[in-house]
Amino acid sequence: MPTIDEALKSAYAECKPFDILARDLRVLIMANEGFHDQIDVIFYKDKEMKKYDLFRSQVERLKNNEPVEYVIGEAEFLQHRLYVDNRVLIPRGETEELVSLISERISNYFEPRQYLVAADIGTGSGCITIALKESFKNWMIYPTDISPDSMEVAKINFAKEGTRCEPLIGDALEPFIEKKMNLDIIVSNPPYILNEEDAQDSVKDFEPARALWMNKEKNVYKSIFENYRKVKKGCLFMAFEISPDIVDYLTDLMKKNLSDYEYEFVNDLNELTRFLIVFCK
Repeated sequence: MPTIDEALKSAYAECKPFDILARDLRVLIMANEGFHDQIDVIFYKDKEMKKYDLFRSQVERLKNNEPVEYVIGEAEFLQHRLYVDNRVLIPRGETEELVSLISERISNYFEPRQYLVAADIGTGSGCITIALKESFKNWMIYPTDISPDSMEVAKINFAKEGTRCEPLIGDALEPFIEKKMNLDIIVSNPPYILNEEDAQDSVKDFEPARALWMNKEKNVYKSIFENYRKVKKGCLFMAFEISPDIVDYLTDLMKKNLSDYEYEFVNDLNELTRFLIVFCK
């Protein structure tokens, strides 16, 4: 069997025409060899690779545009290593920023240590619920998803991370309206891509379509803004991940449906408009 360094260099030369990053190859080796960090791949480069045949089969999957997270069945999110497969979106850095934004802003509206009821709508892998529950242990968080398949993945991660929550199946606010529940906080990273050509091939080919493409006539933002009064008892804080392409659409939607509210569009680290904060009094 080749050494880790030999296998890595050979695979990288082979993968250059496919625009595969050296980072992704290191991630494969880290997962296969039981390393904790990518730096271990370099530190132990002279060791014989234990699972060379597996590595080679995984490289072929990368060459077919499959995301490395699906290949290894794991994605990192705010120091958590979560299980993922093609039933859910791969958690991304922008969603980590959304969680950080909520943590920073919530004290402007509520005493964050008090008991608050929050909805994580379209939970997918469960990453938002897991991260928020870690920071705000007194919150009762209800992760929801329209897809039972997605929720199965989320439940794996809730169990793995020891996250206490109550998962619900349903579209947007429907589970809460049916149960006549009141919410203090609504968080959502819903489908927001308008143009399919804007997405990378690996996204279009492998990630679940229902979590990607947005229809202006029927979508999570519209459903929440049209029905928020049915779950609002006192003040209501809402935080969304968005696309820069839908800022005007969301502004009009709020004007048509919300009352006594304030809002702010917030840029991500790449200076793209990526988040919407809404507070209804």
